[in-house]
Amino acid sequence: MADPAGVRVHPLGLCESDDVGPGTRVWAWAHVMPGARVGADCNVCDHAYVEGGARLGDRVTVKNGVMVFAGVDVGDDVFLGPGVVFTNDLRPRAHVRKGAGSLLPTVVEDGVTLGAGAVVVCGTTIGRHAFAAAGAVVTRDVPAHAFVAGNPARVRGWVCSCGERLDDNLACLCGRSYQRVAGQLHERLRPEVIA
Repeated sequence: MADPAGVRVHPLGLCESDDVGPGTRVWAWAHVMPGARVGADCNVCDHAYVEGGARLGDRVTVKNGVMVFAGVDVGDDVFLGPGVVFTNDLRPRAHVRKGAGSLLPTVVEDGVTLGAGAVVVCGTTIGRHAFAAAGAVVTRDVPAHAFVAGNPARVRGWVCSCGERLDDNLACLCGRSYQRVAGQLHERLRPEVIA
């Protein structure tokens, strides 16, 4: 079923948000709550949940069973693998009611990949094109282009914006190369770009 804004919602899916971009698909048993912001050309797969107060950028893939709660801000071209879970409260108690202002925000910058079953603890920022391995538990900020794995997740290497692992010289088989500047990874301009 497609609505006039070009959003496709499976007959068994539920999209209650008025802020969903064209070309977005919401599949069976997925639930997009009122107040959630979802960009254009997103794919929200079966059993995914996007809570009001969460934001997904454009071209985000939300695989099956992903939980995106209020306060999570996801950039463009992000891949959220099956079973990825975000949190938004460091000290939850069922008997303590908290307002939106007491929840800790989480930022996932453009081009990030979170592998299957990754858990992202609130209050963290995951930098552009970073890659968290399947099962990683992200408890602190992740630098741009970092490859993190484990519990807690630690930097194990660096990845290109194409997703491939960088070698010891911070070069990729795709032709891109990187350099460290002030502790951050930045792409080197290729000769054909400079000319």
